[in-house]
Order: sequence, then C-alpha cells, then structure tokens
Amino acid sequence: MAGGAAINILKFNTGGLPKETLNWRLWFAVFAFGLLGAARGVDEGLITGVFNSTAFKKQVGINDLDGSALASVKGNVSSMVQLGSVLGALFAFVVCDRWGRIWATRQLCALWLIGISIMMANSGSMAAVYVGRFIAGVGIGETVVVGPVYLSEISPAPIRGLCTCAFTGSVYLGILVAYVANYATHKTMDDTFTSWALPTSVHLMFAGIILILSFFQLESPRHFIRTGQREKALATLCKLRGLPADHPYLLDEITAIDVSFQEEKEATLGLGWKGVAKEIFTVKRNSYRLFLTNLAQIMACWSGGSSITVYAPDLFNLVDITGEEQSLFSTVIFGVVKFVSAVVCALFLVDLAGRKRSLITGIILQTIAMFYIAIFLNLVPIANNPGFEPSPSQNKASQGAIAMIYISGAGWALGWNSGQYLLSSELFPLRIRAICSSITMCMHFLCQYATNRALPNMLLEDHGLTPHGTFYFFGIMSIIGGVWVWLCVPEAAGRSLESIDKLFDLPWYKIGLHGKAYAEARDREQEQQFVNEKKEAEVHYMEDKAHA
Repeated sequence: MAGGAAINILKFNTGGLPKETLNWRLWFAVFAFGLLGAARGVDEGLITGVFNSTAFKKQVGINDLDGSALASVKGNVSSMVQLGSVLGALFAFVVCDRWGRIWATRQLCALWLIGISIMMANSGSMAAVYVGRFIAGVGIGETVVVGPVYLSEISPAPIRGLCTCAFTGSVYLGILVAYVANYATHKTMDDTFTSWALPTSVHLMFAGIILILSFFQLESPRHFIRTGQREKALATLCKLRGLPADHPYLLDEITAIDVSFQEEKEATLGLGWKGVAKEIFTVKRNSYRLFLTNLAQIMACWSGGSSITVYAPDLFNLVDITGEEQSLFSTVIFGVVKFVSAVVCALFLVDLAGRKRSLITGIILQTIAMFYIAIFLNLVPIANNPGFEPSPSQNKASQGAIAMIYISGAGWALGWNSGQYLLSSELFPLRIRAICSSITMCMHFLCQYATNRALPNMLLEDHGLTPHGTFYFFGIMSIIGGVWVWLCVPEAAGRSLESIDKLFDLPWYKIGLHGKAYAEARDREQEQQFVNEKKEAEVHYMEDKAHA
C-alpha cells in the first residue's frame, strides 16, 4: 500500500481516505503530541532574554565579568540544555520501545518540570542553573524523538507531513510565546527576580499542559504491533480512524503494518539488540538512511538557523537595532514570521509540493539572507561599534539586513527545521524507527550544542570569525546543504511508512534523483500484478463452477 496521493486539507478533498479518518480524535492527538515541539522553542526563545537580565546576572554572580568571559558563560548556559538533550535523545528510544509513546511523554514532562524548577530556585548558585538546565534538557531531548515518531505513526499517509509539521509549528509557537514573554516583562516590570523568572515559567506551563493531555491520548498502534499486541493495535486504529474493524481501508492498513514488521523481524531472526544492530549497520538501505538523517542534522545546524533563533536579540543589535526593548520587540516580529512560515509549510508545501521542494525553497531563502547580512556587515562597520553614524544609504542597507534576518527565519521554518524532523521520523522501518530517531536526534543536539556554544565566540572581532565572517560561513554551509538535498534526499510525500522501503531499492547515488520515480513505477507494477492475479482467480473460479 503506497499510501495514496497527498490531499488538499483546505479544500477537504480526502483523496483515497475515507472521510471518517479525519476525525476529532486524530486532530486531538496531533495537537497534543505536536505541542511537544514547544519544549525546544520555548528554551531557544527565552534563554538569551533571561541571560541578558541584569537581575539574573547579579543573582548568579556574573554581572562583573568582561566581554570575553561573559560570552563564554553565556554559551555554557544556553547550550547546557543541548548537552542534556544528547542524553535525552539517546534515552528516548529505550523508553519509547519499552514503555510506549504515552508513558515516554509523561516521564519527559516530569524531567522537564524538575529541571526548570531547579534552575528557578537557584539561590544564587550557578551550579544549580547548569544542573537544572541539564536535567530539563534530558526531557526536552526526548521530545524530538517521541513527538515526531508518534505523529508519523498515527497519521494517514496522505497527511503525514501536515501532522508531523504540527511538531515543527509548535517549535515556533514556543519561540513566539517566549519572545512575547521576554518583551512584555521587560516593558512592564522592573529588572528583578520576577522579570526573568516569570518568562522562564512558560516552560512549566507547556510541560504541565502536555502532561495533562497525555492522559487523554491513545498509544500508537504500531507500538502495539511491535510488542505483539495485534488486537490492541486493531482496536486503537479503529478509534483513531473512526472506522469499524472490518472496513477495507482499516484492514489494509493494519495488515500492511503487521506484514512489514514480521518481514523485518524475520530478516534479523529476532535476535534482540544484536538483531537490531545488525539491521541498522549491515543492511545497506538502513545504514544509508541513518547516514542521510544524521548528515541532515549537521547541515541544518551549521546553516545557522537555530543559532539565530537562540541569539536573535544580540544579532538584531549587530545590524543597528539599538536598545534592549527594541531588540526584544524585533524578536517578537521574528517569532511571528517563523510561526506563520511553519503554518504555510504544513498546509501548502510538505504534502502538496513535497518535502524536497519545500526544503530546497527554504534553503534558497536562507542562503540569500545569510550572504546579504555578511556583505552588509563586511562593508558597513556597524557591528560592535556604538559610535558609528551610518549614512542615509547605509541606513537603508541596515533596514535590508533586518529584513534579511526575518527572511532567514522564514527560510529556516520552511526548510531545514521541518525537513530534519520529517526525515528522522518517516524514513526508518518500524523495528528500528525509535532507536534510529534517537541516534539522529543525538546528532541534532550535539550539533546544536556546538553551534550555540560557539556562536558568541565566533562573533568576536579579535578571537573569532567576526560577525561578517560568521554569516559568510552560514551562507556557504547553506549552499552545500542545498546541493546535497537535491542530489541525495528522496521524496517521501504521500507514501505510507511501510512503502518507503521502495525508495531505497536503488543504489545510493540514484536515490535522491530517481528514487521517487522508481518507487512509483514499482507501485504501478504491483497494482497491475494484483489486478492480473484477481482476473486469473475469477477465470479459474468461473471454470471450476462451469465444470461443476
């Protein structure tokens, strides 16, 4: 079952899907698990504003550090969540496979709540800030495995991209709420403990809401198949699809899931963790998938999109937005741009235009923006130069650079940020999906840790790449990433998770450019073979009936 063509959700054209499948229970599950994306977004949007609070710096005793030392501490504080997330991403597959996707969500929310509570109750201890953010990072690191995996497993194939993009959309919802919280408290409150603790409590709000919602959700049917509970899988799928157990669509779906898993299990002789390791690293199509998803994380992180989100207030200052209030307001607009772009991507691009086209479009926008900002900072000595008075033409160029930061955010939302989660959640077979997603997300957070830790130092004039050199670097990485996507990444839009295997039947160097056409040709061959076999069976039945 290939899965059918992608549908246009806005026109309510359900394609090959029974109309009952687009029911409230499916959308409620998409909302609840999509909201997990806010974990990463809230932290990226909050931490620079919190760190820039004089009250916070005084409380933890870092207010008197010089610029270089403060940049180092800032990098450590902001990247501690990423460091914890490496452990969380690795731990997530164990919890997902042993306890299921629902209990994995509950325990990650508990870690998230505990970690942020420790950070807020630091009593002037920088160690408590580090420990709290690390523990919260373990929970946040699990979200990027649990959320996309669950969403991809419960979604009908034609709208899997839309449903999975609920997670990436929530990343920007979290960022937007965090930016607004930082701006509102700065504008309406004195710089006290409350001015940084209140925005930080947004973490607690999202973690609490997601924890409560988890008690109203159904476990993934594919998890039940994996643990040998076929009857539970069928009953759960009936509820998610709103169809009776004997409906042809439902029977086709549950049979495809079951058969695919049994074939995977037989291929590795069911040899526990050794069989799983063998399936990942010795089966070429699987090892190539793992290579693809991990390289995607490297390309995405070093294109600069994530780092710009984290350090947005500082970067707006570089291009002549002066004053903390003005830079925080600019981040609010930045958050709106990213959120709207994520919604556009989910509704119009990933399923209708395809993953690959959406990804390349976003990368092109990001590349243009990075090079404009780099050239501007190279030609206009405005960065870290408060006494500089720009000419009227330089002021216009500065406004262009501000616009390009917004465009880079739109490109990141349309491209890498959506693509990296879709690739890791939908390319792998069921038996190895959780562990391979964990390995991929571990690489994601290692790269995020590296970029977030490095960026404050990269921007330094004396000991770094300089501001313009940093943006040249991001632009070059974006070009490399775009070429790689065009050549190597396959198109999986509209295909069921079980039929994605066909994309990898070709040699690795043909998958990106020819995988989709090859898989569609295989689909037509199998459909024709099924029609022929059905006709032959009908002929034999009529002949036997005539002889009788």
